[in-house]
Amino acid sequence: MAYDVAQLLAMTQTQLDDLFRSSPAGEIPDGTAEGTAIIAPGTKYTQSIAHVINLFGWQGKVFDAKKGLLKNKVLAFGFEAVVARVYKDASWLDGQECIVLDYSDTSVLAHYIRDEIRLIGPNFYLGKVYWAKDRLIDFSLKF
Repeated sequence: MAYDVAQLLAMTQTQLDDLFRSSPAGEIPDGTAEGTAIIAPGTKYTQSIAHVINLFGWQGKVFDAKKGLLKNKVLAFGFEAVVARVYKDASWLDGQECIVLDYSDTSVLAHYIRDEIRLIGPNFYLGKVYWAKDRLIDFSLKF
């Protein structure tokens, strides 16, 4: 089944977790992805929160698969900052392979952040954000 951002924003946390668990890691992406934060999944606030975050905070990520790095597109200008290492490893959610976006060695600001992504459709990834080992939010990346 092909998914889109609107479908993800309408899902509950359980549905997002089930989709992540049932999806393959996929290949490490390359290029620019439009990002959407998924906060308070399955509530009437999810879409509004995502819109505000896209306008003022985070718009997505730019991957360099050959270097195994990415930069986040942040602030209203889409400034490329906050670097992460990118590699495959076991997910903290289910122990299966995922693509890890690791900020521990590359960012003072995001040192405790770890993202995990899996491919849920052509050029479309679902992600989980962790602070230390605590889950924070979900997000999507559309290439």
